[in-house]
Amino acid sequence: MVDEEGRIRDLSTVVADINSDVLTDSALEVLRSADVSSLPLAEEGARLGACVSGIGKFLCIGLDYSDHAKEANMPIPSEPILFMKATSSIVGAFDDVIIPKGSQKSDWEVELGVVIGKTARHVSEADALSYVAGYCVVNDLSEREFQIERGGQWVKGKSCDTFGPIGPWLVTRDEVPDPQALAMWLEVDGVRYQNGSTSTMIFGVAELISYCSRFMTLEPGDIISTGTPPGVGMGQKPEPVFLREGQQIRLSIEGLGIQQQNTVAYS
Repeated sequence: MVDEEGRIRDLSTVVADINSDVLTDSALEVLRSADVSSLPLAEEGARLGACVSGIGKFLCIGLDYSDHAKEANMPIPSEPILFMKATSSIVGAFDDVIIPKGSQKSDWEVELGVVIGKTARHVSEADALSYVAGYCVVNDLSEREFQIERGGQWVKGKSCDTFGPIGPWLVTRDEVPDPQALAMWLEVDGVRYQNGSTSTMIFGVAELISYCSRFMTLEPGDIISTGTPPGVGMGQKPEPVFLREGQQIRLSIEGLGIQQQNTVAYS
């Protein structure tokens, strides 16, 4: 937990982990009532893992920003494009990103992650945000050849090991009054490629939760990664720009913290 001075406090004396058991409204209220000043400070330089553990489903929405669809020369979808990332891709916000073996087109995508806090089936759009435990930054890394040129299944290009950094923070929904008004950006080696806002989402957070809950039960700890604004490597002009080993990625969403990853070769 981050205290009022921005220091990281150790919650292990309060909860065993940040998982589905901790994401309900009542469980989060227990965390809010904790005496933060009495909690030990985290060790200097301690690794920050994924901000949620035991994730059951890692759902993703494709082409959910009008300006990104234009960049990709693809029509604005009439319904959300839904796919999944393997949960084995999940890592912490500051962990290394491994360029996959044989990769030629590894790419970046800053996205707003929505963490589900209670079981959702056929929920209405009006009630959908009450099912949110909180929000986080997601880097929806993608290998474009695997994604687009290898048989049409996006999951192959989205699920490589380390291709799902989440965090650093799970920010509870009361701290995000309007998820459709968040600035977001991504840089590679200090060059800003993405500079957008959730205000240009085609399908907003509430609509996405309602939509996904029609096709499957959403459970506490599930994550919906809600799409990316323009500026991905695949869309750069005059030539695409893709990731290689030895680079640094930094990305952020307003109020949700900053991620930073170094890219390393597969070994």
